[in-house]
Amino acid sequence: MKNMKSIGLTLLTAFVGGAVAIGAYKLFEDKSIGNLSLDERQKVYFANNPSKLVSSTGSLDFTAAAAAVSPGVVHVRTTYNRSASSRQGGGDPFGDMFEDFFGRRMRPQSNTPSMGKGSGVIVTDDGYIMTNNHVVDNADKIEVILTDKRVLQAKVIGKDKNTDLALIKVEASNLPVVKLGNSDDVKVGEWVLAVGYPLTLESTVTAGIVSAKARQIGILAQDNVDPNNYDPQNPPVNSSIESFIQTDAVINRGNSGGALVNTNGELIGINSAIASQSGVYEGYGFAIPVNLAKKVMDDFIKFGEVKRGFIGVTFQELNSDLAKQLNVKEITGLYVSSTVEGGAAATAGIKKGDIIKKLNGENALTSAELQERIGRMRPGDKVSLTVLRDGSLKTFELTLKGAEASKGSSENSVAAAEVLNNLGATFAPLKDAQKKKYGISSGVEVTSVAAGKLFDIYEVPKGTIITSINGRGVNNVDQVNAALSASKGNMISIQGISPDGGQFRFTFPIKQ
Repeated sequence: MKNMKSIGLTLLTAFVGGAVAIGAYKLFEDKSIGNLSLDERQKVYFANNPSKLVSSTGSLDFTAAAAAVSPGVVHVRTTYNRSASSRQGGGDPFGDMFEDFFGRRMRPQSNTPSMGKGSGVIVTDDGYIMTNNHVVDNADKIEVILTDKRVLQAKVIGKDKNTDLALIKVEASNLPVVKLGNSDDVKVGEWVLAVGYPLTLESTVTAGIVSAKARQIGILAQDNVDPNNYDPQNPPVNSSIESFIQTDAVINRGNSGGALVNTNGELIGINSAIASQSGVYEGYGFAIPVNLAKKVMDDFIKFGEVKRGFIGVTFQELNSDLAKQLNVKEITGLYVSSTVEGGAAATAGIKKGDIIKKLNGENALTSAELQERIGRMRPGDKVSLTVLRDGSLKTFELTLKGAEASKGSSENSVAAAEVLNNLGATFAPLKDAQKKKYGISSGVEVTSVAAGKLFDIYEVPKGTIITSINGRGVNNVDQVNAALSASKGNMISIQGISPDGGQFRFTFPIKQ
């Protein structure tokens, strides 16, 4: 009798499993494959090619994950003519910094075409490949070298400087596919693998852990302006999204565009940058979360461009110093500095001085978290924002608007607030005693400097006194914002007194 029950249970399980498979097939059979999202296409692919991987974290054996992922990570080889090489950074005084951060190639200025290299991740069996924008930007020729040594020509489907993502396509079939994971489920401390083509090496796998999530390093904000097409009368609003997964898995030049995967062999990020003074690995690498990448890639396939939804606010991430400066009790959350007239937030009733606490019921306490999660949405999508106002939490329903709706009479305010965010500093008015001590009539003190932001990069320390910005005296944050709005030619001029008492004046480029 027990055997009969066992046989019956086995048959029932098989029947249910078969029914689920048939149901999944029926779900997609009437839907054109070209209209499916990447997630849906992958569900079809892995329904027919089920993964046998299980997490190997317990035994610290990464062989199964490495074997499953490596065939789907490709070498991307690019060729540039001389003029393209110049656009890639020739003559840029900060080019070396970008080379170190992004692992780019130093291209000699000659008539000989220069070469570049990076990595890419195959996400569909018919040849869609995720990579970085900076790997393929301005390339005259793109080749993809598979692990079986085949060399295929690739074309760009879409690229986006705001996220440093690109989608390229090769004409092929039955290619090995890397399974998409869920970057929201990634935990700090979990084991990950980085797969790519670093330096002059072939396919390489390194292991490490997730060191941090939602990390902003300020690199996209600096590298997101085309100096040849910059209009100082209409400066662009900073729309870059930085919410990197930080890892200590070894990443070097050439790894850009490669895979960061978990121990189940699932893609959780696209490797993009390293923090380095030498240009080679020094302990920290950064990957774009796959959930953001999936949305951007789907936009490329469906629309040919990225469709971004905007809340229509500028904000500052609260900390104890800024809270004291703003005279608010909260030290966590996002302080709304301004709203865009006619934007989603203003239309819903959100005001300056509100403190954003939650997005769709989940905590959104850092600018990186909020920007990444909104970055996955499109104009017309509905979200709820919970803000703290007058000591009480209030929830507002918003309908996101497109980029054009985020412009208008508040554009200068938006641009100034974005510049202030990129500077990575907070300011406090000087006391009369300080002004008397230094013999100055105006000034604000730098009360904090965020790591990786522009003040940190240009070594403007805490305690510095800023007397003028763009030739305008500043005594408070409002005046700082007004002075930043006067920046021209993507340059900012700052004059002040260093903590040791020395006077300084310098000008540097900044994303507005």
